[in-house]
Amino acid sequence: MDYLKFSKDKNAKLKAIKTWSPIKNPRVYSFSLLSGFSCPGAEDCQTYAIVNKKTGKREILEGKKTIFRCFSANQEAQYNDTYNQRKFNFDLLQKKSFNELLNLIFKSIPQNADYIRVHVGGDFFSKDYMEAWYWAARYYKNTQFWAYTKSINWMHELEGSRPSNFSMNASRGSKHDTLIDELNLKSAEVVFHPNEAKERNLPIDKTEELAITGKGSFALVLHGTQGKGSDAGEALKVMNKEGYKYSYNRK
Repeated sequence: MDYLKFSKDKNAKLKAIKTWSPIKNPRVYSFSLLSGFSCPGAEDCQTYAIVNKKTGKREILEGKKTIFRCFSANQEAQYNDTYNQRKFNFDLLQKKSFNELLNLIFKSIPQNADYIRVHVGGDFFSKDYMEAWYWAARYYKNTQFWAYTKSINWMHELEGSRPSNFSMNASRGSKHDTLIDELNLKSAEVVFHPNEAKERNLPIDKTEELAITGKGSFALVLHGTQGKGSDAGEALKVMNKEGYKYSYNRK
């Protein structure tokens, strides 16, 4: 059978886990799907990497309510290997029952992993799919899983099934944001300037420590290529001009 494809220590933020983890030289993996196509709850960041039928090249398509572009969709538009791996994973998971999803995820998980981020790109595209991850994580009890999701409706419905080694963070900018406030859920919010996080009394997470071990809500600073002339694009210009450091450290 075909297995899902995982990546190891693919970006600086994942590598930064070693700055706070109690595990010496932790083995960190990530798993991803195609952005946008697998994100039914997305709104503010709804972005797709699509193939232009005339040129055969990938380009960015924004959703009707997009405020800022998803950084992972930008990656998919730019890098062939990234796009192909995420498309392979997404295609492989389609039209499967809960048991089939669970079996595929269970058999694909790297058995030596200390940490696994579920979805650097993409999201939980169905309730069964989210629950399958929970069941698989329950078996790999020595691995810490974590995710951000805009499928907040399913996150809430399945909270009773979530194992203790799976940290879930509601991602603001979704179709279900009202649930975050109604249920006082831990959330992650993209801000257009670090001062915005300070004004809201939100710590900024640069190392995934708050996402994995934190109990309260936090901010993530806007990054990645943004549309020319957009508010997000102008915000990046301001931060770059001010010399804002995007490096992933504990400061």
